[in-house]
Order: sequence, then C-alpha cells, then structure tokens
Amino acid sequence: MSVYKELYFKLFAAMADAVEDIEQANYGKALQRLISAQQETEEIYISRGE
Repeated sequence: MSVYKELYFKLFAAMADAVEDIEQANYGKALQRLISAQQETEEIYISRGE
C-alpha cells in the first residue's frame, strides 16, 4: 500500500472517531485524537523519506 493511502486511512479513521466524540460532547478527546493522528502520520511520512 502506498504511504499516501495508509496515511489517508489513518487520518480518516481518526476523523470519524473525532466526529463521534464531538457528537457526545467530548471536545477535548476529539481534539486530542486529531492532534495524535496528525503527529503519527507526520512521523510515518518523515520516517519513510517520501
């Protein structure tokens, strides 16, 4: 799987989970989930050298 596809799936899953958190008024959890996903995918991208 290409790195972009992998990153897309990770970010999309985090976004879907964050939407659920927001629907349950867990705004801090949603924010943290999105920040973590961003950091994780950035690290994957950097470590693969693309």
